[in-house]
Amino acid sequence: MGASYKKLWKLLIDRDMLKRDLREKANISPSTMAKLGRGENVNIDVLLRICAALEVDISDIMEVVPEN
Repeated sequence: MGASYKKLWKLLIDRDMLKRDLREKANISPSTMAKLGRGENVNIDVLLRICAALEVDISDIMEVVPEN
């Protein structure tokens, strides 16, 4: 199983936010943002900080998908 962050990217577009804006608001390192961009696993703490910064639930920013 893998993680998909497509919901996060759509949410940023809907809110007219840049990845840089999210990185600053949620205090995320550039390397962690790169992992998110590649769909790699990140620490749950990071995901919770994103949720807090955007005031959303974790299901609003990611979903679990089967790996091919």
